[in-house]
Amino acid sequence: MQARTYKTFKALGILLCYPEREWLEGASDLAALIAQEGLAGKNDIEALNAFTTQLQAQDIFEIQEAYVDAFDRVRSLSLHLFEHVHGESRDRGQAMVDLAERYAEQGMTLAASELPDYLPVFLEYLSLLPREEALEELAETGHILAALSKRLAERGSAYSAVFDCLTRLSGRKPEKVERRPAPAPDFAQMDKEWEEKPVDFLGAEAPQAGGCGSGGCGGCGGGNSAKATDGAPL
Repeated sequence: MQARTYKTFKALGILLCYPEREWLEGASDLAALIAQEGLAGKNDIEALNAFTTQLQAQDIFEIQEAYVDAFDRVRSLSLHLFEHVHGESRDRGQAMVDLAERYAEQGMTLAASELPDYLPVFLEYLSLLPREEALEELAETGHILAALSKRLAERGSAYSAVFDCLTRLSGRKPEKVERRPAPAPDFAQMDKEWEEKPVDFLGAEAPQAGGCGSGGCGGCGGGNSAKATDGAPL
């Protein structure tokens, strides 16, 4: 008997994609699917419902601007997992290749615009695995997810609800923080925080010095990855 897989992972990934109008219209359906599968806890389901309701009450351009301000302009909030591990070192390229091979083993082919370490893509991959395997692999990213959850909560971002859910699914507990409006960017402080919080993922160690490079962050190609991931059927 084949072990059950869960679309919850992919649904959470789509909620982290660049918000187009179609995405906004279907956000409640994604939250309902997550609730139906029962993998997430009651509190997280309620928070996700509040998240989708809040966004659907806002102007789409405001939502898009907030998304870009967070995930594309703040590298400590990057949705590219290996950015939190390798920065722009050469090791990142080989790690990408290795992860893409794992995807291929599950019959998953990436679009030309997608990078393997883009979180929505990784979550889509987890949706192809049996429950225990998926949770085990998600646990390897738990420290990254928990850090992102905390940083988003500190900024008062609604997206912290998605990361709180992912953090709990990874076996960790989101840290309680005081929510406050996002401050003006302090790039020197961002660099300091980045260097003080080395992490690892899939057995890779973070660079000892230098942190992340100065390249862009956020969704792979902005809306491109969102469209590719969002467009795939659940």
